[in-house]
Amino acid sequence: MTQRIKTLQIIHLFLIFGICIAFIILGDLKNSFNLKIDTDSLPFAFIPLVAYYLSNFIFKRILKGIQKNSSIEEKLTVYQSASIVRWATIEVACFIILLLKPDFILLGFILLIYMYFIRPVKNNIAQTLNIKNTELNS
Repeated sequence: MTQRIKTLQIIHLFLIFGICIAFIILGDLKNSFNLKIDTDSLPFAFIPLVAYYLSNFIFKRILKGIQKNSSIEEKLTVYQSASIVRWATIEVACFIILLLKPDFILLGFILLIYMYFIRPVKNNIAQTLNIKNTELNS
């Protein structure tokens, strides 16, 4: 189990790292705090909010598919899939902001910070899957 969690942590780390590299290469970091919202750019301001709610909705929806009598291995597999879909949703929102409205890169950074806070940690995984933390150590 520990190896699967480490693999999930590595995937998460490289997704964040990839977005950071894209922001550095493609983004205009010097003008990131010059956020000007007008009526044409207003829909882009809602991208982070939509990504947040959509990613959490999909994550919880996938986790509802876990049977109570499933093994820890099966639960962890579903959790891994749900997490990857959740992170991909946030990553897509970051890239949409970066490519379509680079002026809003600050909102992309906010999504990136949120993505960091939902990293896979044993305690959170155990709590989400309703299993004991010691069962994940095997």
